[in-house]
Amino acid sequence: MPSPPETVTVNTHRVACDGATDIPGGAALGHPRVFLEIDEKGYVECGYCDRRFVLAGGPADEGSKAA
Repeated sequence: MPSPPETVTVNTHRVACDGATDIPGGAALGHPRVFLEIDEKGYVECGYCDRRFVLAGGPADEGSKAA
């Protein structure tokens, strides 16, 4: 079974993804850099690598929800 896509918590509504953030050697091993905009849902997913960017303190941020 494949592992779930990576989730990245960010502090801005506009993010860039090249799929190679954690790959030694960088973007040549990822995908073309795309700029994504987080909307009212509080998250956006990259169409290339499925990485999910969640706005800190937003509606999709699990860490901000009270227990």
